[in-house]
Amino acid sequence: MNKNLWLLAAAQGLFLTNNVVFIAINGLVGLSLAPLGWMATLPVMGYVVGGALSTPLVARTQSAFGRKGSFQIGLLVALASVLLCAWAAFDKNFWLLVTATVIAGYYSANGQLYRFAAAELAAPDYREKAVSLVLAGGLVGAVLGPNLASRTRNLFEVPFAGAYLALALVALISMAIMAFLKFPPLPPRKANADTGRPLRQIMKQPVFIVATAGAALGYGVMNLLMAATPLAMQVCGFPFDDAALVLEWHVIGMFAPGFFTGHLIKRFGTLTIMGVGVVLNIACIAVALTGVNLHQFLIALFLLGVGWNFLFTGSTTLSLQAYRPEEKDRAQAAINFFVFATMALTSFASGALVTTQGWLWLNVGSLVPVALTGLALAWLAWVRRQAHNPA
Repeated sequence: MNKNLWLLAAAQGLFLTNNVVFIAINGLVGLSLAPLGWMATLPVMGYVVGGALSTPLVARTQSAFGRKGSFQIGLLVALASVLLCAWAAFDKNFWLLVTATVIAGYYSANGQLYRFAAAELAAPDYREKAVSLVLAGGLVGAVLGPNLASRTRNLFEVPFAGAYLALALVALISMAIMAFLKFPPLPPRKANADTGRPLRQIMKQPVFIVATAGAALGYGVMNLLMAATPLAMQVCGFPFDDAALVLEWHVIGMFAPGFFTGHLIKRFGTLTIMGVGVVLNIACIAVALTGVNLHQFLIALFLLGVGWNFLFTGSTTLSLQAYRPEEKDRAQAAINFFVFATMALTSFASGALVTTQGWLWLNVGSLVPVALTGLALAWLAWVRRQAHNPA
C-alpha cells in the first residue's frame, strides 16, 4: 500500500463527495424548477447519461494522455460543470441544469476509472486490496457530501446554489491531489504491436458478462433507491437534514467495508462475496417495505450501501480476469458504458416511479434486477464447475 494509492483514495473520496451532493440536491432542485413533477430526477439522469456518452471519449483520452492527464481533464470539466449548475440555479433554468449535469458526466466517466487505476498501482498479489482501499476512500464523500449539501443549501437566497459553488472548491482540491500522483508510464507505441482481442470477443466471455452484470445491476439497484430517497422522505414530511443523515449512513455503508472487502474476497472468493451483496440488497428491500419511519429509511439505505460495496468491489476484481493489459482501455470503457446506461435508466425510473407509484412499488420493482444479479452469479459458478468437471 503505497503513497499513490492513498492519494488516489483521497481523489476517490472527493469524487464521491461530488456524486453524493449531486444525488442529494439535483432531484430537489429539479423538482423546484421542472415543468412537470415526473421530470424532477432528469438532472440526476443527465449526470449518468453524460457518463455513458463520455465513456468512448474517456477511453481515447486515457489512451492518448495516460491516467493522470485524462483524470485532470475530467476535473477541469467537473469545475466548469458545477459552475454552470450554480448559474442554472440562480437563473431558475431547468434545462440549463440538465445540460450542466450531462456535461458533468464526463468527470463521472473518468472517476469511475479510479478503481481500475488502483489495481495498476499495487503488486499483482495485492490488487484486490488496492481496489478495495481506493473504494474505501469514498468514506470522505460519505461524511463530507451530505454535510456540505446541508450546510451550504441556504448560503444564498436560491436554495442549494451554494452547494454547487462548494463543489467547485472540491474540484480544485482534487486537481491539487492529482498533481502529486504518479502512474505507470504509457507503454511506447510500436507500429506492429499486439493490441489484443476485438472487444466483441472479450465481451463474449462468461467472466466479462457476469462482472459487467454485477457492476451494472448492483449500481442500478443502488441508484434506483438512493436517487428516490430524498424525494420519498420529502413526501413523508421529513426535513432535508434527515434525508442528509440517511444518505450519509448509506454512503458509509457503501465505502466503510472497503477496508476489509479485499480481505474477504481473498479468503472466500469473489462470487461468494458478490452473493452476500445480493442477499444484503434483498434485506434492504425487506426493511424498506416494513414502513417509512426515519430508522427504516436509515437501516434500509445502509444495507443497500454495504450490498453495493460487495457487488461492485467483487465485480471490479472479477473483471480483471477478463482482459489483458493491452485491452484494458476498451474493456473498462465497455464495462462503464453498461454501468452508466443502467444508471441512466434507473435514474429516470426512480423519479417516475416514486412520484407516480410510491416508495412501496419502487422497492418491489427493485427485486427484478436483484434477482437477475443472483442468477448471473449462479450461472458463472455453474460454468466454472463444468469447466473443472467436464462430463
